[in-house]
Amino acid sequence: MAMRQLIAAVFLIGTLEAHGAAAERVDLELVLLADASRSIDDAEIRFQRQGYAAAITHPEVLGAISQGFEQRIAVTYVEWGEASSQEVVVPWTVVDGPDSAAAFAAALLEAPRRAFGPNAIGNAIAVAHALIEGNEFDGYRKVIDFSGDSAYSFGGMPIAVARGAALAADIVINGLAILCHAEECSGRPVNYDLETAFADTIIGGPASFVVTADGDDRFAEAVRRKLLLEIAGAASQDLRLAGQEDSSLAGLLAPQRTCRRQVPGAFC
Repeated sequence: MAMRQLIAAVFLIGTLEAHGAAAERVDLELVLLADASRSIDDAEIRFQRQGYAAAITHPEVLGAISQGFEQRIAVTYVEWGEASSQEVVVPWTVVDGPDSAAAFAAALLEAPRRAFGPNAIGNAIAVAHALIEGNEFDGYRKVIDFSGDSAYSFGGMPIAVARGAALAADIVINGLAILCHAEECSGRPVNYDLETAFADTIIGGPASFVVTADGDDRFAEAVRRKLLLEIAGAASQDLRLAGQEDSSLAGLLAPQRTCRRQVPGAFC
């Protein structure tokens, strides 16, 4: 109960602060919510961060950002572990070109590990929700980008409660299912269908999706593809609101569906 009250207090304070100042318009408010639970060692923390740093600075991702109505997104990187361990690694940052993307990537790679402990996925989603509600931005689209190697929670807020609250606030939750951490994959980290578990219990909202990663190279590729889908989705929404169309986005956009299963090398 104490943790629920704490999250509620953070949510309320952040919302009041945001309402007290003029919000900055962006195409997308994006929380990168990365697994730092006890199943993830320090080497795996590094390769996850390297994958996100490479993705946010990739020319294709920067090109997708430039196609938005505002031509900028707001992004923060959070690592999650146990119920009391969800830590902001890089605070909200506006990415609007190569320089700001490089600064975000540098901050991400330099920061020490801060989150530990067993899975508390509900708390992670609730904290990401609070960060979106309490920031100083007004995005056309709001997304929690959740990654993990398990869909089980071992305490804290129930996943269904946190997920339901985020979806009710028009926040989309997408997922990155980490199927293997090493270049030489020794098998799945869990003995159940992780992609389907993500689809059934974690992700949600219009055009929500799951992508998979099964090694270092696959992880970097999956992260880049996921960011492209999320950013292009926001850009497409901007253009629809403006009464325009852009055929260059068509190949990136996922239809209004949820991807439940992935095959090696395939993405939503």
